[in-house]
Amino acid sequence: MRSPVSHKGENGSVAIIGGSTFQHGAPLFSALAAEASGVDLVFMFVPACHREVAKNTSLNFQIHTFGSEMSDEISASDRSRIIEMLATMDSVVIGPGLSRSSKNLASIMALLEECPCPLVVDASALQAATLAALKDKHAVVTPHLGELERMQLTPEQISTAAKKFFCTFLLKGPEDTIVNEKGSVKKISGGNAGLTVGGTGDALAGLLSGLIAQGYEHIEACSIASTCIKRAGDILFAKQGYAYTTREVIAQIPEILRDLVSRT
Repeated sequence: MRSPVSHKGENGSVAIIGGSTFQHGAPLFSALAAEASGVDLVFMFVPACHREVAKNTSLNFQIHTFGSEMSDEISASDRSRIIEMLATMDSVVIGPGLSRSSKNLASIMALLEECPCPLVVDASALQAATLAALKDKHAVVTPHLGELERMQLTPEQISTAAKKFFCTFLLKGPEDTIVNEKGSVKKISGGNAGLTVGGTGDALAGLLSGLIAQGYEHIEACSIASTCIKRAGDILFAKQGYAYTTREVIAQIPEILRDLVSRT
């Protein structure tokens, strides 16, 4: 899908909004996976206290902060700056590692409502009010069963919710289930229990956002991203059993993705 005569920025810009005082890794896993997808530019919005670790994670990340050294909450002024920048993005991941204080949840819902670019909604941004905030935005939501319950939904209700709110679900589990706004359903098998290690869902969200930023339709992007993460787990299990990390999963993405995309 990449033009051989394209220039920097023409193959996707992704933003990641995440992190809290006690969780710096979640948004970084998302950003690293977006980078591994082949996207041109990755922008991060993290709490001010994580500025340096984000800078040191990749030379390619462009780091912006919210809150302060003493606060991990997104203020109204932070939100205004973020929305202005999102107007220039091809996709954004909102949620990995964000604080779930009542004040911050209100800011997250406002961000979802105001967001001007394609959305991948994950982790802390998955709440009972999320779908109403996303109505008609054609977003992708990526819950596991616990987060789905927090959204006050059951697996049997996903198809109805996808149609009502015009969004795509990627329900994570031993077998991932993808349901889009037209009611199309796709199941992705594979992977192993090693993928329960912290951060693989964050990586999935980042990879998915990177694919959307590069022009993939949502259901196709979900299918590729899910397959890629599960296949990475299988490759690593064959080499080292269950003792692998999300960073190692992300390192497998470029080669797996090359093979998957060459067949589509």
